Amino acid sequence: MKDRKEESKVPEDYTNEELLALYQKTGEPELKKELALRYLYIVKSIAIQMRDVYAGFTQMEDIVNEGVLMLMAAIDKFDEGKNAKFETYASRRIRGMIIDIARKQDWVPRTLRKSLRDINEESLKFYSGHGRYPTVEELAERLEMEPQKIRSVMGKANLSSVLSLDMVLEETGEQYKAIQIPSDKREDQPEENFLEQEFKSTLAEGIRSLKEKEQIVISLYYIEELNMKQIASIINVSEPRVSQIHAAAVLKLREYMENCSRVEEKEVSYVSRII
Repeated sequence: MKDRKEESKVPEDYTNEELLALYQKTGEPELKKELALRYLYIVKSIAIQMRDVYAGFTQMEDIVNEGVLMLMAAIDKFDEGKNAKFETYASRRIRGMIIDIARKQDWVPRTLRKSLRDINEESLKFYSGHGRYPTVEELAERLEMEPQKIRSVMGKANLSSVLSLDMVLEETGEQYKAIQIPSDKREDQPEENFLEQEFKSTLAEGIRSLKEKEQIVISLYYIEELNMKQIASIINVSEPRVSQIHAAAVLKLREYMENCSRVEEKEVSYVSRII
């Protein structure tokens, strides 16, 4: 007779995907624990990437702990039938958790807002007098700040814009999923895949509505994953100017997605009243 402990042993030769499929069939707690250990790197990686967001009000250890709880929930709720990798699904849930915490804390400090305002005002003054935007070094000299401090402020401001856009995209995406005409018949319900494609199409239209340089900056920053200094060298402008272009593009995308979302809500409300 086999030892009970041996019978419940996690199969070490299983891939993560196979182990996840086995857990979904059996619900064995040991399998869930093993999966959490295998995917723990996702939590730690995101916690490191987004530490500037929460450094002012909590510790990385706390974020990792919250991330593990979110990871455990993701293991239970993951549906491979939705054509997404578990890593992608879990990453979105964990990032969303950190974004939600940041939103409640209003993580951008007043000192950062003031520094960014000073940088923008000085950039405009410089542009008025020279016909071009200043370099980081020129800004640092005029503001009596270290160049690295200038880059740090712009980096955190860009992160704030990214998080702000992420929040809108998350909320808008959920609204698209929720936009379904009430019906008792399953076949009458719009397919989730269609709604997802509709959401992506709307986002693509929003990007196409941007100015050429804004589209380029968005593409280089989010798709090519270049930093502001690299983008500046490619489009031949200063880093502060790239930061301004990025911030303007994100603001326009936010407004575009929010407006589209409001239009969808009105249309669904109207349809709901007449059917």
